[in-house]
Amino acid sequence: MNPEIFSRRSAQIIKFVDRLWNQPPIYFSNLTPSMLRRIGSVYLIAHRGTDEVLYIGRTVNLQRRLYTNHLMGNKSTARLKKYLIEDPDLPIVQTYEDAKRYLQDNCYFKYIKVTNWKLRGYIEGMLAYPLKVRYIEKEH
Repeated sequence: MNPEIFSRRSAQIIKFVDRLWNQPPIYFSNLTPSMLRRIGSVYLIAHRGTDEVLYIGRTVNLQRRLYTNHLMGNKSTARLKKYLIEDPDLPIVQTYEDAKRYLQDNCYFKYIKVTNWKLRGYIEGMLAYPLKVRYIEKEH
């Protein structure tokens, strides 16, 4: 890869991190579906008290992904809840209902609109390292 292109893309990563991090937090505690738009987005989910980024994702429909899947979802749709349940540092989270309460009591999310599906994938991958995301999907 051309070093100039690499430098330009690295600068874009910094802009995406700044843009995402500077969005106002939306708390799961008072989240309703009508608060979210059905837009292509890259989002992060973080802990309220520490700002540790727990999860970063991309979606074509922000409302469905954050409300329907992450907050209200079951085993097949709520990957983050699965990670919370399996986390040995969170013994209070044993069930999917516990994980839902944990999100409501302890977490917020931020997002940026990204309409291009390919760019969403690039951004999600690029942001995981600088944001030091806690839960990252294992390779398969």
